[in-house]
Amino acid sequence: MILGIILEQGFWTAIVNFTTMQLQLCAVFFTFSLGTRTHYFGRTILHGGARYQATGRGFVVRHIKFAENYRLYSRSHFVKGLEVVLLLVIYLAYGFIETGVISYILLSISSWFMALSWLFAPYLFNPSGFEWQKTVEDFRDWTDWLLYRGGIGVKGEESWEAWWDEEMAHIRTLRGRILETILSLRFFIFQYGVVYKLHLTGSNTTLTVYGLSWTVLAALFILFQVFTFSQKASVNFQLLLRFTQGVSFILVIAGITVAIVATNLSVPDIFACILAFVPTGWGILSIAVAWKPLIKKLGLWKSIRSLARLYDAGMGMIIFIPVAMLSWLTFVSTFQTRLLYNQAFSRGLEISLILAGDKPNSGL
Repeated sequence: MILGIILEQGFWTAIVNFTTMQLQLCAVFFTFSLGTRTHYFGRTILHGGARYQATGRGFVVRHIKFAENYRLYSRSHFVKGLEVVLLLVIYLAYGFIETGVISYILLSISSWFMALSWLFAPYLFNPSGFEWQKTVEDFRDWTDWLLYRGGIGVKGEESWEAWWDEEMAHIRTLRGRILETILSLRFFIFQYGVVYKLHLTGSNTTLTVYGLSWTVLAALFILFQVFTFSQKASVNFQLLLRFTQGVSFILVIAGITVAIVATNLSVPDIFACILAFVPTGWGILSIAVAWKPLIKKLGLWKSIRSLARLYDAGMGMIIFIPVAMLSWLTFVSTFQTRLLYNQAFSRGLEISLILAGDKPNSGL
């Protein structure tokens, strides 16, 4: 591209144009749109059913709500972006010590750029995406969508459950289920690598350590079932359930405290376990989704759905918190407006916002 501009307009013009493009974050936009193509090309190869999918060229037409962006890009960009971030964090914690900080930065800077572009580009190029009032409204809309239960005739734009069912519609054949299962096995590698780096395990490299980590994961799943059980029943049963949940919480805190005091378990080990178990849980969830008919026959589908909702809530908060923090800084919104539009339009938009703020609220 640079060579083409040099041949057409000259060297200095090419340098100026290229610099301007970088200041306008064109590289971020290109990286994000390339991720869209990669995801849907891969899905078509695995499952068939080719269809048109917008690559994000309509970002600056109107303000898109947080929930809508999440629905559009959760599986194609956000999951993969967080997976790359998790890999980079694990490499930072355990891998760069031998090579040094400079080597880590040089080796990982392009991966960090790609991951952050996949996570935040839709909100960076979203008009009024960093206005505090719109951020508050977007968060309220997102939580309503996340907690609204699906049903007959409910669309994915209205309910998380309906959207989640739509996201699984492409997995229809036995070949697709097997391929999804094989690809999901990569998430278990996180756990296998991290558990042997814990202070608790020391130099023990036997498979017993890996087996015990699965026992801990099974216990966490049982606790998740206890804390998310909300079936309608009598008052006495509800009291017993609340008592059981309270006792379980106290026992977990006491168990972790005793383990830290009486064994080699350290606080960094707890965070390392989170790094290990979160991707493992997502791998189990992905395999369960691929084999949905079988999971339904086993009676575990409601639990899988609750776990999926928890993961989506967590991913959404990881993305939303930086957006909210930047929205609290007023100059960020001004910078974004100038970035997306030319100077005349930016000035007109700022004036229109001021005039709109002076008008009385007719809804009161």
